[in-house]
Amino acid sequence: MSRMSDMAQTIEDLRSAAAAISDAADWLTKMFSGEPQTEDAPISPSEPELTLEQVRAVLADKSRQGHTAEIRALLQKYGASKLSQIDPTHYKELLAEAEVLTNGS
Repeated sequence: MSRMSDMAQTIEDLRSAAAAISDAADWLTKMFSGEPQTEDAPISPSEPELTLEQVRAVLADKSRQGHTAEIRALLQKYGASKLSQIDPTHYKELLAEAEVLTNGS
């Protein structure tokens, strides 16, 4: 991996860790707030939302691996010519499809 790719991965890992710590703090606050918990709905940390920067880092890495045309096709599939035009609700699906590029190509 290149230094920029390593740095992007490190930044993504730090953001994920920060989100996990925040989720744990929220869970602890709920557990010790004195409010009764319902047994029907188990408390589980929610999955942190992906940011534009996280998605951009992954797609840039895929592009450096030689998948630039495929990345452009994915963006067009989601109705955009650039990543910033894509609705953030589609980031998870977009990344899932981008991951296949490395494994399947």
